[in-house]
Amino acid sequence: MAEPAKSARAVGDRRASWLKGVLDLLVLAHLTEGESYGYEIAKSLVDAGFGQIKGGTLYPVLNRLEEAGLVAAEFRAAAKGPGRRYYRLTHDGRATLKEQGGLWLGFAASVNAVLGKEAE
Repeated sequence: MAEPAKSARAVGDRRASWLKGVLDLLVLAHLTEGESYGYEIAKSLVDAGFGQIKGGTLYPVLNRLEEAGLVAAEFRAAAKGPGRRYYRLTHDGRATLKEQGGLWLGFAASVNAVLGKEAE
């Protein structure tokens, strides 16, 4: 009975690694719908089935994307509560998403093809 728990833990570890490898693309893809702020982005990832993304994971990604010129950020004061930093996709961000998203889809198709063969 200890074996299934170990197996579930290993799968969880892999999912975290997979997410880390694709989180930049997921954030860029979210921003194609319009500008957004960190909490809203994290919530959309939860809603999409990726689980809870902590701020200590998400905000470094947003900062890295901003430094690379793929997103632009603007701080806005709020009438109530703290202000928010809103992010929007730049032209370079859209181009990167198109290019890297295509590469990811090709990679995922290759993985699916191999896994599909294993299931036969």
